Amino acid sequence: MLKLVSLAAALLVAGPAFAAPDTQPAEAKPTRATKGVMRYDANGDGTVDRAEWNAGQESRFKQLDANGDGKLSQDELFARASAAGGNATPTERQLRRRAAYFNRLDGDKDGAVSKDEFMAQASRNFARCDLNRDDRTDTAECRQALRRKPGQAAKADR
Repeated sequence: MLKLVSLAAALLVAGPAFAAPDTQPAEAKPTRATKGVMRYDANGDGTVDRAEWNAGQESRFKQLDANGDGKLSQDELFARASAAGGNATPTERQLRRRAAYFNRLDGDKDGAVSKDEFMAQASRNFARCDLNRDDRTDTAECRQALRRKPGQAAKADR
């Protein structure tokens, strides 16, 4: 038994020596953020300008508009949220918050969110994150903005 354990330990230690060397050079690709505001940094300069933000939001609208009718139903707007949560049924509180958000977006109260209404909210979101009003934002600036309480003075410490 001791011989078997010794042999197994030797193979575990020596295993990497028998592995073929990696002849493929590692590609040096900068990693792009796929979450948060930085997923819209199309040119990779470390900030998101208003044009990148708008392009990202227009793309997002198209993704959400499952039936391609140019407007979002409440189901379309929150389909990704439901999918991300698995099969969990939203709580009553979540349903109320979703309905309130949908009603806020639906400016003309026609029961659907048009692209213009969606983009108007996207513009307000960008403006909230752009503390120093230079038409650019990044993760740190946006996080700082989202920590502020409504009505609190904006300070950009970039």
